[in-house]
Amino acid sequence: MSAWLRQHRHAFGQALRRFTKATGLASALVIGIALSLPAGGYTLLESLRAIAARLTLEPQISLFLQPEAKRAEAEALGKRLRADPRVATLRFVAREDALRELQAVEGFPEIIAALGRNPLPDAFVLSTNAAAVDALAADLAKLPGVAHVQADAVWARRLAALAGIAKLGLWLLAGLLGTGLVAVTFNTIRLQILTQRDEIEVSKLIGATDAFIRRPFYYLGLLQGLAGGAVAVGIVAAALALLNREVSVLAESYGSSFRFAFLPAGDALAVVLFAGLLGWLGAHLSVSRHLRDIEPG
Repeated sequence: MSAWLRQHRHAFGQALRRFTKATGLASALVIGIALSLPAGGYTLLESLRAIAARLTLEPQISLFLQPEAKRAEAEALGKRLRADPRVATLRFVAREDALRELQAVEGFPEIIAALGRNPLPDAFVLSTNAAAVDALAADLAKLPGVAHVQADAVWARRLAALAGIAKLGLWLLAGLLGTGLVAVTFNTIRLQILTQRDEIEVSKLIGATDAFIRRPFYYLGLLQGLAGGAVAVGIVAAALALLNREVSVLAESYGSSFRFAFLPAGDALAVVLFAGLLGWLGAHLSVSRHLRDIEPG
């Protein structure tokens, strides 16, 4: 066991010395810059979940009553809507409640005060499935006492499609850049192998196993990947800090405290470990490819 630990300690020391050279640090920087793109995109999407959580992706229909409609008429209409099997959820919004929400929006209290009355009608907000939304909206518009029906199905479908496209785009970007990171590590290790070709041949002549020869290169690829992942996390953190300086000004103008949140500790660690895995994979492919061509003369 102690011999095995000494071999790994020796291999790690070799890899660390090679990594601290300019080529190793440059490769880690390239890996970090490339990996920061999907990591930053993922961070932004996670931060925007707080806003998206307030929005529903289910098709909704807003039904506005006539301004002169009595509350008893609204209650009767509500019973009729609840009896419709196409209606999944139903919420009544009294004109008084709608007015209070509108008054909380900056700039609207002065407008409402100038009107001198509540211009908002009673309304119902209901949800249904996407297939039934158009037909249901048409039927609701024919009900007595209904002034206007607004269906939000198109908006919901667009938002869902945009969210899906963003996630797919991030996965594709991560896949492409991940392949590029493996290629960067592959080439770096390849150069190391070629510069040490004579040393490797001599090691084989005196009985060194392939595992002994591979081990320092594996550690080198792992170190480059881990360092690149740490660089990526640092780049994302710095970019978010700069973005939040401007976002905070915009959010405060809307009375919001929204900020882009940094990656949770678990996700940040996953980025670093994933980069390390890619570095190890690139080293493995490079060593396996080139050591077969190096035979003792």
